[in-house]
Amino acid sequence: MRILNTAQMREVDRRTTVDIGIPSVVLMENAGRQVVAALESLYSDLLDRTIAVVCGRGNNGGDGFVVARTLQQRGADVSVFLIGRVAEVKGDARTNLEVLGRLGVTVVEVGDEQSWELHFSEVAQSDLIVDAIFGTGLHGPLTGMLETVVADLNGAGIPIVAIDLPSGMSADTSELPGDTVEAAVTVTLGAPKLPLILPPAEARAGEVVIADIGIPSEVIDTVEGPRLMLLTRERMRACLPPREADSHKGDYGRVLVVAGSRGKTGAAVLAAQGALRSGAGLVTVVTPRSCQPVVSAHGLEFMTEGVDETVDGTIDYAALEYVLGLDADVMAVGPGLGRGEGVTTFVRGLVERAEVPLVLDADALNAFSDEPSLLVGREGRDLIITPHPGEMARLIGASVEDVQANRLGIAVDFATTHKVYVILKGYRTIIAAPNGHAYINPTGCAGMATGGTGDVLTGMVAAWLGQLLDAEVAGQIATYLHGVAGELADADEGEVAMTAVDLISHLGDAALELSARRRVVAKSE
Repeated sequence: MRILNTAQMREVDRRTTVDIGIPSVVLMENAGRQVVAALESLYSDLLDRTIAVVCGRGNNGGDGFVVARTLQQRGADVSVFLIGRVAEVKGDARTNLEVLGRLGVTVVEVGDEQSWELHFSEVAQSDLIVDAIFGTGLHGPLTGMLETVVADLNGAGIPIVAIDLPSGMSADTSELPGDTVEAAVTVTLGAPKLPLILPPAEARAGEVVIADIGIPSEVIDTVEGPRLMLLTRERMRACLPPREADSHKGDYGRVLVVAGSRGKTGAAVLAAQGALRSGAGLVTVVTPRSCQPVVSAHGLEFMTEGVDETVDGTIDYAALEYVLGLDADVMAVGPGLGRGEGVTTFVRGLVERAEVPLVLDADALNAFSDEPSLLVGREGRDLIITPHPGEMARLIGASVEDVQANRLGIAVDFATTHKVYVILKGYRTIIAAPNGHAYINPTGCAGMATGGTGDVLTGMVAAWLGQLLDAEVAGQIATYLHGVAGELADADEGEVAMTAVDLISHLGDAALELSARRRVVAKSE
């Protein structure tokens, strides 16, 4: 599902009305009615509530006028407050304001702070507030009376339902320009917007409902500008390929997991299990020779290769030629490799010379922290990196705080300049492609903040890359299923107790849920 900014949303509206021929007043009517439908779904006692609809002078206010009219016609107790002068309301919003007047609905004009102070007590007596002050057209922070209005609404202790965006937010950034409405629910129109998806703004949006107001999907899909997508179950389900009845293990990818070192064998095992549980046909773990018995003991289904190591128990550069000669469709490199000159030269040599797609994580990324310019993709060989914020910070020479403040921008910039696919892990994981496309994953939970879950993801990405042979899609589906499995594990174990092994044990359930299949247990007669 595409995420649109202000300019894109404006162009979508224009094309819908001018090129397609759907009148803008029809879109406004659809918007208002969809908001009411969302209210009815969310509040079973809606008609028993006293509802205050607080409107601005523009189209967002016009949506609010439609909401007020529709609620009033259904028997709700509705009051309407216009923040501004009636004379300032134009276009479709004016049309719907006049309809309210002809139906006998009083609209309270609030033209200054004194008037707001007088009428706020009426708003504060309601059971539900609809915020229709600003939508996507706001530029800059709220000031003056508007700042006072928003502060009073937030302080009233009454649930607020925002139309399109909580007033005060900008559709162009997830940062907070200033004070904003703190909504319990946001009904966004046509397509999601960035501040509803990413922190810190998304924390003030509450539950987000995406309302179809009649804009053709092809208009949204083809509008020019940044291509930012929200991963959805429907999109991921379409990417999940069915298996042919006569298929065999060779059809689903040979994954080579280059991982582990003395004291960090668990990372290698977790990556291998992540690959196996994600459908890889064959998985082989390449690990230092002294680690091989430990790794082998933890997996009957994967194979192992012990290779040359340093005195510290890490993979040595001397193993490079042997590893390059192993049979693989994709390599996952990095979990638990450790650090040191031998590891650094080995990883850099592998990235420079390997002909198969590579997935780099953890210490494989740290091998480039002092020379990130060497971490570059090339034509005909996909390179995927899966950094957490600390690893990303080291790659770009910034602080973790800098990365977290601009996750989307940093991921896209690194992907496009280095010609790699970036999966920037964390809350709302970002998948960025060399072509500038980016995807935001909404799945996952706080219980995944535990050691080893990133190693699992590395194996998953490699497995899906080996099956799909499409790095952009493999990153999406692996990240999405990783989050779903985490949610399922959380439901069983709780966010405090769950571990990376719990996540692995739910990968099958995650895939079954996505494919709309359920396990069938045969019962004896």
